[in-house]
Amino acid sequence: MTRTAELPVEGVFPPLDGATTWLNSAPLTPERLRGKVVAVQFCTFSCINWLRTVPYVTAWAEEYGPGLVVVGAHSPEFPFEHDPENVRSALAAMGVGYPVAVDDDFAIWRAFDNAYWPALYVVDAQGRVRYHHFGEEAYERSERVIRQLLAEAGHDVDPELVHVEADGVYLAADWPRLGSPETYVGYARATGFASPGGVALDRSRVYPEAERLRLNHWSLSGAWTVGRQVIALDEPGGRIVHRFRARDVNLVMGGRADGGPVRFRVTLDGEPPRGARGLDVDEDGSGIAREERLHQLIRQDGAIHDRTVEITFDDAGARAYVFTFG
Repeated sequence: MTRTAELPVEGVFPPLDGATTWLNSAPLTPERLRGKVVAVQFCTFSCINWLRTVPYVTAWAEEYGPGLVVVGAHSPEFPFEHDPENVRSALAAMGVGYPVAVDDDFAIWRAFDNAYWPALYVVDAQGRVRYHHFGEEAYERSERVIRQLLAEAGHDVDPELVHVEADGVYLAADWPRLGSPETYVGYARATGFASPGGVALDRSRVYPEAERLRLNHWSLSGAWTVGRQVIALDEPGGRIVHRFRARDVNLVMGGRADGGPVRFRVTLDGEPPRGARGLDVDEDGSGIAREERLHQLIRQDGAIHDRTVEITFDDAGARAYVFTFG
């Protein structure tokens, strides 16, 4: 067990009154939560880095309540994550039942002086911030801090840490073999774009097929409009191609702006993915994009080496935001 002396006081519990709405709870305040250990985690529902923390944080909420209150602060990265119904639906599908402050205006984010998704802050029963962790992992360390502060507040804790078996999209990245970084496709943060002739900003252009891609480069073909955060397919048959090195390939994307579905097909090195298919495609690589969210396209076993994933859209209207890998 970590000693109390090793947990400095990092500040006081900032206000939560900047939330635009609350899910799973009436509005909470630091005053109302005094006497509880509170874990505040910043999230945004399409973020793979946050998704991989979900099994651990939900397990803590279940194991250590009512002494522990977990509070999610949903600070949206993309426009579709500003819609509270999208947030509500996504969190419900993940089984997130703890209180979530919808932080559309980033007021809570600023109150904590935060800069990361995900970010975890743990507050003791006296309303003092005693610990923080940015990013994934450090689950054992974070849980031990929670247990220590619960014990400090007079709560009994089970001798054993919670047991979590993550799978699906929640499975931890294969960090030792991961060779591809997060890749945004909107021009504001795009890297590795390799289509001949470069990008046309905020207007439709027919992009030619790239002959060959280097590792961690990507290209378009067909008629696309490239915006600051999102690219949109203007005619059926367009493709996105990415050269990567990772176990998993995810793409945050959705169907048409009016909510209509878009059919797509995924290939891996020119072949159907078969046993390397992700959760959102079948063995032949076929899938349908509707709501905007993270889609897992590839999960492969065995040796990891440079490969090419290609997504072909059979219908116009597809929208894509960012590739992530695991």
